[in-house]
Amino acid sequence: MSPASAVAVCALVWAAFLGAHLVLNGRWWPWLAVSLLPPPLFAAVPLALLVASAATGSGSGAALAAGCLIAGWTQSGFNHRALSGSSRRDAGGDGIRVVSWNTQHWNQGRDPDDFYAFLHTLPADVYLLQEYLNGYEGGEVWDIDDEERLRREFPDHHLLIDNNAVTLSRFPPAGPPVPVGACSLRADVDTPAGVLSTYNVHIPVQLTVMNPLCRAFFRDMRRRHEARRREYDALVADLLANPHPFLVSGDFNTSAAIGDIRRMPKSAHDAIGANHSLFPVSWHARWRPRLWRIDWVFTSAGLRARSYAFRDPRGLSDHLAQDVTITTTTDSKEMNR
Repeated sequence: MSPASAVAVCALVWAAFLGAHLVLNGRWWPWLAVSLLPPPLFAAVPLALLVASAATGSGSGAALAAGCLIAGWTQSGFNHRALSGSSRRDAGGDGIRVVSWNTQHWNQGRDPDDFYAFLHTLPADVYLLQEYLNGYEGGEVWDIDDEERLRREFPDHHLLIDNNAVTLSRFPPAGPPVPVGACSLRADVDTPAGVLSTYNVHIPVQLTVMNPLCRAFFRDMRRRHEARRREYDALVADLLANPHPFLVSGDFNTSAAIGDIRRMPKSAHDAIGANHSLFPVSWHARWRPRLWRIDWVFTSAGLRARSYAFRDPRGLSDHLAQDVTITTTTDSKEMNR
């Protein structure tokens, strides 16, 4: 087999894999393990095939590689708006600053003063904090009670707690907090522009670290797939029925290569266009290099992310904190539509 033919065959194999990935990802539970591939591979492999095609003169290989690069780009985790220089970086107007962070079991095993000091370095109008719980030995967790400290540290914020999530809002609640599924929390707050719904999201992880050759591994993967589907279904149903503008943020445990993120409704717009990074990452905060983004921010019509950055948690969590400022793109009447 000639080098050009070999490259064409490799490109065909990758195209077949990519086609299966796009069809099965997020729909067939065994593919959940495949979807854990590093997202950059979906750009790196076709780019390598393009280089090899150019070197060997394989026209068919180049065509297949180019098609795979285009078809798989959204799986790669790259922020194409930063690449094209079209990221939204609107610096004008007042905004609402939201900090969203998976705290990794609150301040368990760490100095609580450091924990709260970090939060105060990010003065926000709204905090969406996940994993308000302690313990994770043998898969067991237990509730905690840090309300007194929270109220003391944030006297100008309203405190809402449920579903192991903490929402702190400088704006008064427009109603009681609403648990969404088993792991997320909706809080409607009364901003100067009208009612804004905030969603404090935590989607369960995909896999338990165990022997992948045993039956328990596959039983656990299927169970977790179904749990994730229930959480996404509950979130999407609430979003579709919500008449208010909304901001959805938190730990989705979902990279760009995991098809579950496609479950989000079209009305929810990824805020990554306001981020300056070509390859934004939110996890793992303690590793170098860090891996990829599994924490997301979505906004509805009537809202725009003016800025969006990831903040180093100083060793307090394995997730970087999301720091986003949103502005309204319509008047207050449409905010309440």
